[in-house]
Amino acid sequence: MTIAHPVLATHSGKFHCDEVFAYAALRLALGLRQPGVDHTLLRTRKPELIEGAAIVFDVGSVFDPASNRFDHHQRGAPLRPDGTPFSSAGLIWQAFGERAVAALLPAGAESFAAAITAELDEKFIKRIDEIDNGVAATGPVTHDSLNLSALIGDFNPPWDDPAGSGPEAGDAAFRDASAFAETVLRHRVEALRARHAAEAIVLDAHRRAADPRILVLDRGMPWKSVVLAHALPVIFTVSPASNGNWMVDTVPPEPGSFAQILPLPEAWAGLQGAELAAQTGVPDAVFVHLRRFVGAAASQEGAIAMAQLALAAA
Repeated sequence: MTIAHPVLATHSGKFHCDEVFAYAALRLALGLRQPGVDHTLLRTRKPELIEGAAIVFDVGSVFDPASNRFDHHQRGAPLRPDGTPFSSAGLIWQAFGERAVAALLPAGAESFAAAITAELDEKFIKRIDEIDNGVAATGPVTHDSLNLSALIGDFNPPWDDPAGSGPEAGDAAFRDASAFAETVLRHRVEALRARHAAEAIVLDAHRRAADPRILVLDRGMPWKSVVLAHALPVIFTVSPASNGNWMVDTVPPEPGSFAQILPLPEAWAGLQGAELAAQTGVPDAVFVHLRRFVGAAASQEGAIAMAQLALAAA
């Protein structure tokens, strides 16, 4: 959809996380940066003004994506498949979320857009819907002072602030809150992009591994969740550390566990330097933790040799 200088309308007065976030997502999806320059942000409850807007969200008592109307306060408002009511954030996300995510991804990461959009909807946007409506299909809604809805609510002018009264009451605060929401979204998308990129690298490295039990990575990155989610037969992972060493990491049996599928050999526990090198036969062995969940060598070859010896010893 391309509209020259579109009018984006939502309700006036006190604002909430859902319409603030919806506005941030809309601007990203449509490539709009500055209200008053490339679009108009209209905060009103006047039906005649709402009628003329290109996109209306969280006001107007109409849900009709074909005409770009996205309210959720009327009878018959849409529900998620599990019965959770949508807020305007969820409704806008269904229509514009993937375009908003795509606008934040760097070149070459476009293939992650659909998966990131779906995950954000399930774990992030849905939570905004739940809190805005005060209900959730999975149980009672709880509130805390550090959730996104509470933080955005704090952007509203207090009762004794002159900015909270008059024909443009809260408009500047709404724009500030939306900028904050966009920053949160940008960082969340980037974190998910990085996770998906790591997953692709880990899976490719495992496909190319000389021994499927030893995963060798050329860069440090999140790998445990990938190994466990895909049930890869990895026992040890070798990857570089920031200090120049190469780490030998053990694999836990399940997410969050501090146990290991196979610890490093007990005879290596707590040894360092020459003592460890003599025990292992690996000249550049650096250390093995006393708890045997991690070790290191000065080179990739040394770390791989330690992993191979640990497998042989088992």
